Amino acid sequence: MTSWLSLIAGLGLLYVGAQILVKGGAALALRLGLNALVVGLTVMAYGTSSPEMVVSVSASLRGNGAIAIGNVVGSNICNIALILGICALVAPLSVSAQIIRREIPIMVGVSVLLAGMLWDGVLSRFEGGLLFVGIVAYTVLTVRQARAETKGQAAAEYRQDLPAGSMGLGRSVLLVVAGLAVLVVASQLFVGGAVVLAKSWGVTEAVIGLTVVAVGTSMPEFATSLVAAVRGHGDVAIGNVVGSNIFNVLGILGLAAMIRPIDASGLSRVDLAMMLVVAVAMFPAARSGGVISRVEGGVLLASYAGYTTWLINQAN
Repeated sequence: MTSWLSLIAGLGLLYVGAQILVKGGAALALRLGLNALVVGLTVMAYGTSSPEMVVSVSASLRGNGAIAIGNVVGSNICNIALILGICALVAPLSVSAQIIRREIPIMVGVSVLLAGMLWDGVLSRFEGGLLFVGIVAYTVLTVRQARAETKGQAAAEYRQDLPAGSMGLGRSVLLVVAGLAVLVVASQLFVGGAVVLAKSWGVTEAVIGLTVVAVGTSMPEFATSLVAAVRGHGDVAIGNVVGSNIFNVLGILGLAAMIRPIDASGLSRVDLAMMLVVAVAMFPAARSGGVISRVEGGVLLASYAGYTTWLINQAN
């Protein structure tokens, strides 16, 4: 019971902390003069990945590398198959902005890179360093490209979905600091509860990371993308998920592996294959008339249900 309370309390605080961080970070970035598209593709996408960041780094520091790696791989699968699947069922997602379409090949590329690095069952400090250099380069490239694109559907959608830039500088900074503080506390509760549950259920930490932890830390992405989908802002929903997936691999695993090499032996080839399949599936889905339809959303959701069922059967 204590472990469940720890897990639930941690999950709730992760969601609250992420919302505070995203609101303060977006307002701060707008105050500093960044345009809405830059903020949406960086601050917004990275901010909704903050639970994955604090949970994976915390797990790495505690020596629970299987949870760290399972969290990222599971979250990337969940973000596309579960979150975009549900969002597309709610409302077909329009993919019209060229800058969003450029992100999909990058997401597929970093997924392939990660699968190659994990083939030997270990993510070393050197490999983590390479990944982290990648997130720095990606962020610089994204900011440069988005600064030049101030018009168009995607830019307009992001402007409507971001908070107004009228928030004072002091309040923005305070929200960022408060959000980070809440996330740190939440990660300790969440990871502690997950480790105890894994032991009590007799399953590996990697399976817990791929399921309970991955879905839990993906809730901010789900909330942000679902609201955008309901408003008819498909570019925001997809851009948030794709940007988060790129950050999960390059930023989160890069930092976690630099702190301590990660033993990924708990992951199976099926887990890595699933991550690659759902990433590659974004190509035909996004290019089929520029819309991810309800049928395609249903296929994504069914694939996630099938994968989760397989995981549970393997654990028993």
